[in-house]
Amino acid sequence: MMGRAPTRDEKRLAWALWVLAFVALLLTESAVGFTRDESVYFAAAEGYASWFRLLFHSPAKAFTDAAIVRAWDYNHEHPALMKTLFGLSHLLFHDGLGWMRSATAFRLPAFAIAALIPALSFLFGSALYGRTAGLFAALAFMLVPRQYFNSELACFDVPVAAMWLLVVYCFWRALEDIKWGVWCGVAFGLAIATKHNALFMPFVLTPFALWRAWTASEGRPEARAWLLRFVGVFAGVAALYGWLLVSLGGGDGFQKKFILLSPHTLLFVGLAAGGTWVLKGVKSVDGPVTRALVPVLAMAVLGPVIFYLHWPYLWHEPVERTAWYLAFHAQHNHYAWFYLGTLLREPPFPLTYVVVKTALTVPTSIFVPMVTGLLAVVARAVLGLFERTRAWVARPVVLTELLLVVNAVTSIAIISHPQVPHFGGVKHWFPSMVFLGILAGAAVSRGCSALWEVLKAKRPALPFAAVAAPVFVLLLAPALVYLVRVFPYGTAAYSELAGGLPGAASLGMQRQFWSSHVTGVLPWINEHAKPGARLFLHEVHNGSFRDYQRNGMLRGDLRPVGSPFEADIVAYQYHQEFREHEFLTWQAFGTKTPVTGLYLDETPQVVVYVRPEGQ
Repeated sequence: MMGRAPTRDEKRLAWALWVLAFVALLLTESAVGFTRDESVYFAAAEGYASWFRLLFHSPAKAFTDAAIVRAWDYNHEHPALMKTLFGLSHLLFHDGLGWMRSATAFRLPAFAIAALIPALSFLFGSALYGRTAGLFAALAFMLVPRQYFNSELACFDVPVAAMWLLVVYCFWRALEDIKWGVWCGVAFGLAIATKHNALFMPFVLTPFALWRAWTASEGRPEARAWLLRFVGVFAGVAALYGWLLVSLGGGDGFQKKFILLSPHTLLFVGLAAGGTWVLKGVKSVDGPVTRALVPVLAMAVLGPVIFYLHWPYLWHEPVERTAWYLAFHAQHNHYAWFYLGTLLREPPFPLTYVVVKTALTVPTSIFVPMVTGLLAVVARAVLGLFERTRAWVARPVVLTELLLVVNAVTSIAIISHPQVPHFGGVKHWFPSMVFLGILAGAAVSRGCSALWEVLKAKRPALPFAAVAAPVFVLLLAPALVYLVRVFPYGTAAYSELAGGLPGAASLGMQRQFWSSHVTGVLPWINEHAKPGARLFLHEVHNGSFRDYQRNGMLRGDLRPVGSPFEADIVAYQYHQEFREHEFLTWQAFGTKTPVTGLYLDETPQVVVYVRPEGQ
């Protein structure tokens, strides 16, 4: 089914799911600690908000490059959309109205964006596989503990997953309604303004658009000719850019010559103008081909424009600063990571890492439907390729299902490359998890329907909900119970396949990361630390230390220090790659006995040492 609009009831249910997710995140966020990244983004957001204050009081000064760099230079390795929203939210709800504590005000936009995932998953899943599938997909995403934990943070990993889903949904809707093609371009611009992952999206979606246009133009020579002209415009512009790159002496020469009034800019304008002219010609002869191609041009033109406009840091030096940003992520550092008893420090990394990590962290009752749903579509697609096996397929695979499958595996495939840094738990392939959730919903819906058909033979009046509800409970309740048990320590969550936290520790998996688990021992420190005590909170960013204090989670008189030898109290966060910090604490304090700690299912996460009196 191509681009079906939701019914009124589906829209209402989608809004209800958005409200449910938003309220749940808002009511539970106060227990979640501050990750290193998040405190960096808090600081960046405050700097960006200061620029808006300057813009209001002195617009001419605000638009100078000096003022922009002063406010926007911090953390310019990431786009500014989410941090800008964090800063404006903080400016309004904390500084202005005083309605929220600092951290809540920063995190509020993240909740709003994360809540789009259940809503859009429901709409997409319902349109393709029915409301049962859509509802399961919506609920399943938030019940995965690591995904819920990341949804609480003022970070980018869940927002970019939401934006990825939004772009694909707009792309799909555009196949039946041309205005959604323009919205696809807008959504793509917002996606690349959220995180660099989204830069892969045109390479994922364009083949689908061209295939749809090619099949729709079959038997229509005039439409096919306009399609080839459209491809020719893009190919011609790409070839001319390549010629410029070579003729100007490679990357540096190309970059230095790329200014507002240059052939580079003219080519971009030519792409926009030429593509628009061709689309007008296509529209005059064939609607389906036009609808397939509009998202491609919209992403190519609106995406870069929105990316440039959303980020003041680029306004005066767009090419040089964008090039630095892209180079930063192309050459990202490798961080040490513990995996199946091996400390991964440098590539090549295990090819199976992402699949194994997903299996060991997603609750098994959700992971199994994900795998089943994915394999079912792949199997139908493969069987449908051969005349001998085609009759075995009850329902041929449609283009939208292939769209789901490709997006379900894209992020996983990218991160699985042995040269790509492997760290951060599972957050870097969240965009895949959204689409795997929809495929899981399809598998559950098929299972419920099959069971209902069997039971109806004996009880014809049996409603479908009487079958679906127990199945939902059976599959989702274990995830919910585990989510509640492990919350707010989401980066320690491991599935039944791993044997839970103790099993994962025995397997040699990373026990936790990102430093947020220190909240488990802060109450003890607040109660027992002497006035003005010096704290070494291992792996806790100085910005996070500040945020714990200004949000009332850590006493204001306590002071951070940089090593156990300077400290009165050490909170060591268990990391295999940082074991020397615990050994140094034993040496500095003359004791190997912790006074307290955070233990999840008897697995050490954070242990606290106190310097003995007299030392």
